[in-house]
Amino acid sequence: MSIMVGAQSKRLKENNDINRYVFVACIIAALSGLLFGLDIGVISGALPFISKAFGLVTQSQEWVVSSMMFGAAIGAIGSGPVSLNIGRKYTLLIGSLLFIAGSLGCAMAYNIEMLIIFRVLLGLAVGVASFTAPLYLSEIAPQRLRGSLISMYQLMITIGIVIAFISDTAFSFSGQWRWMLGVITVPAFILFLGVMMLPESPRWLALKKKDVEAHRILELLRGSSEEAKQELNAIRKSLKIKQGGWNLFKSNPNCRRAVYLGIALQVMQQFTGMNVVMYYAPKIFKIAGFASTEQQMWGHCYCWTR
Repeated sequence: MSIMVGAQSKRLKENNDINRYVFVACIIAALSGLLFGLDIGVISGALPFISKAFGLVTQSQEWVVSSMMFGAAIGAIGSGPVSLNIGRKYTLLIGSLLFIAGSLGCAMAYNIEMLIIFRVLLGLAVGVASFTAPLYLSEIAPQRLRGSLISMYQLMITIGIVIAFISDTAFSFSGQWRWMLGVITVPAFILFLGVMMLPESPRWLALKKKDVEAHRILELLRGSSEEAKQELNAIRKSLKIKQGGWNLFKSNPNCRRAVYLGIALQVMQQFTGMNVVMYYAPKIFKIAGFASTEQQMWGHCYCWTR
């Protein structure tokens, strides 16, 4: 009896370790969401000091803010074929390198043109992360935890925005806008090191006919050879189903409904004006009567955390 109990305890411990490994892998992948949030939030506090340093007019400030979203659109579009060809892991590595280069470049920018170029580079990183990280999370997470672990990416974006506002507020007393932008290099480097240790997506490996390696990784992630075999068989079966693409969109009303709903949600989100408030909050608080930049940043930080 004691031997059976000992064996069961060992098995439970192994399963807990595997579950913990999956969770840690998802946390590392979701760090790209944290960087997304940091890069969205950081420009709000840095913009008043950048405008003063470079003597920016309103139009130039708009270019600084929006240039990252331009790069993000390109990065998101290009991430599909890149992740298909080289894998989810190496696409995330490219994204982390873009985060590092973009953050350092913004911090060292000596004119507005250089700043905009590196903001576009950061946007590329954001686009890569916003496409590849949720995809990777969905492909390594067990089915019973898939929804909650994918939601972690969105949570990390929000946490990143809050941290960026707090960081900007701390640096606002000295006006060190270069430090505001450059400090993001630290989590970007952590993301790079973390992704280096991640396994490749088993679904991508199966897509590339690397079934032995896919089974090995699934066995590591699930803690059971039988469960890994069943999931690999399910992946193989799903890969045999021909993807309809545009034809599927035209012929399937459920597909169209889901796409229209997603677009409507995004449009409504933009019509709330949240992005304007987030990017230009110090200006709004200045108009409201907050005299110093530090007061404006504290007001911004307080309202967001509330």
